[in-house]
Amino acid sequence: MTPNPLTAPIAPADQHPARWWHRLDDGRIQCDLCPRDCKLHEGQRGLCFVRQRVGEAMVLTTYGRSSGFCIDPIEKKPLNHFLPGSQVFSFGTAGCNLACKFCQNWDISKSREMDRLMDQASPAQIAQVARDAGCASVAFTYNDPVIFAEYAMDTADACHALGLKTVAVTAGYIHAEPRREFFAKMDAANIDLKGFTDDFYFQQTGAHLAPVLETLEYVQHETDCWLELTTLLIPGLNDSDAELQALTRWVAEHLGPDVPLHFTAFHPDYKLTEVAPTPAATLQRACRIARDNGLHHVYTGNVHDPAGGTTFCSGCGAPLIVRDWHEILHYELTPEGRCPHCGALLAGRFGAPPATGQARRRIPVRVAMA
Repeated sequence: MTPNPLTAPIAPADQHPARWWHRLDDGRIQCDLCPRDCKLHEGQRGLCFVRQRVGEAMVLTTYGRSSGFCIDPIEKKPLNHFLPGSQVFSFGTAGCNLACKFCQNWDISKSREMDRLMDQASPAQIAQVARDAGCASVAFTYNDPVIFAEYAMDTADACHALGLKTVAVTAGYIHAEPRREFFAKMDAANIDLKGFTDDFYFQQTGAHLAPVLETLEYVQHETDCWLELTTLLIPGLNDSDAELQALTRWVAEHLGPDVPLHFTAFHPDYKLTEVAPTPAATLQRACRIARDNGLHHVYTGNVHDPAGGTTFCSGCGAPLIVRDWHEILHYELTPEGRCPHCGALLAGRFGAPPATGQARRRIPVRVAMA
């Protein structure tokens, strides 16, 4: 009798084999998932905490285990040009391969407590529950899905089998081989471009800028994955005119003017509690710089700013999708994704027109194995 994939038990998390590693001559094994290249003795874990050496192999300790499931508006990822107005089934695990001092999900991404992983679910069950809930897509988010790539990729396969799309919310800190396999299974991604100097990346995240830029160019030019970017503006650290000029010029020249860029407001958290929140004027200045450098779709986030959430036609400037936070107030794209005023095609992935004027919020969901 063929087992039911929705109820069949998954292997214990600490026994799930991990990919992308090799043995070193000195007896250690090296993780080849991300540019940290963690080198491990028996029992040691990488900086992400969830990839561990057990015997002569590496395992993923969080496969099939989640810090929680929620139904979100797709705009919360944030994605403004990917199935706007739709619902996305969101989940993450624990750990992270960056060490951001300003992490705003630090209780999940920095957690080394496996008891925070309160829900257990197989890829097939996640896809089934998401479809039954009326979601159009499943998002790997809250912590970086790069570090649970095997779980995310298996779940993506299960989602595609049921007609669901997949979304990665990630910092893009990943090596070339796993990057190729991972993004081949993603329909959309919001990638954090956390700043535009290597000093900022190294001092504030413990990582480097160049691998992230390589990921951005790869996703935009070598895949069918829809791409949007987010930059959290932190007063005094990555919000200078010079850095914003450099960042937005690079996006325009290397990714193209139609890639949406979200500038979001920082609030004091984790290890940067002494830094003031981002003023609204900083977000507006960043948007002006981005538009002056040729970007067509620039948004603000984490603030109440209806103009900063509106999608304008890149041809005639008409407001095509008007938003207030995550609520769509007005939508007038044609079914083909064109402006009804000038006929210009809006960059993105669009479906049926969404309902407007409905309050939309996060809805927690419990998913437990039978």
